[in-house]
Amino acid sequence: MSHRKLHTLHRPAKKHNGHPPLVFVHGGYVHAGCWDVNFLPHFSKLGYHCHAIDLSGHGKSEGRENLNSYDLDHYAADVAQVVAELPAPPVLIGHSMGALVVQRFLEKGNAAAVIMMAPVPTTGLAGCSAQLNARQPDFLREAAYAVRGKYTANTVKVMREVYFSPDVTAEQFAAFKPLVQDESMTAVTEMMTLAWRSPKRRPKIPALVMGGELDALFPSNQLYFTASGWNAETCVIPRAGHMIMMEPQWTAAAEKIDNWLDRRLGQKAAA
Repeated sequence: MSHRKLHTLHRPAKKHNGHPPLVFVHGGYVHAGCWDVNFLPHFSKLGYHCHAIDLSGHGKSEGRENLNSYDLDHYAADVAQVVAELPAPPVLIGHSMGALVVQRFLEKGNAAAVIMMAPVPTTGLAGCSAQLNARQPDFLREAAYAVRGKYTANTVKVMREVYFSPDVTAEQFAAFKPLVQDESMTAVTEMMTLAWRSPKRRPKIPALVMGGELDALFPSNQLYFTASGWNAETCVIPRAGHMIMMEPQWTAAAEKIDNWLDRRLGQKAAA
């Protein structure tokens, strides 16, 4: 696959802690800005070099006009392109669709560790989508408004209930609205039929699977199926919804990640 001009948010460590760099990969229908609200400044302050990718056709990366042609392998190639420029194998942190993208990258590439937040279930989107549509029959219509930046009162209500916990504030949801964009229908179709594809390779690296207790998209009881394939630890963040990094509970998630990295990769270099 040819290289594309990718936009990446770089947030260098305030004082490097000795851990590998962190590479953040966003989920579907959003871009890398979702990490920059809380996680990037927080982990930079903790001493991590942080990099958050706008996948092809997302955010400020090129390819918006070809968005519907991109599949998960294209997105995995984006990750490979960024990782190749780093001085050491990174810790990969993928959210939702991004968790699938980092898994796909790891079929060929390497990393120091992997963290999968609110991952698409191993069975794919079909089952979860059917359950969601039964609970929120307006979701598909309102999501179509949201990607065009058109928010009615009902759009706000439905998108908040699907993507966030009841604890989210109006200000926190307002930060989410400009992040929403179209997604590749090729990638969405691939995720619908995920159960039919077996992974080609799973490297034996430290792995953490994290989800929100109140995730309306991918229920937390599905996390263990993802974790079992990676021999991963599992963590459920109490009262958090799908957008864990933007929830009021984001600090609990960040603390868990920092402590887990210390434990699995060794204490920070200051020791």
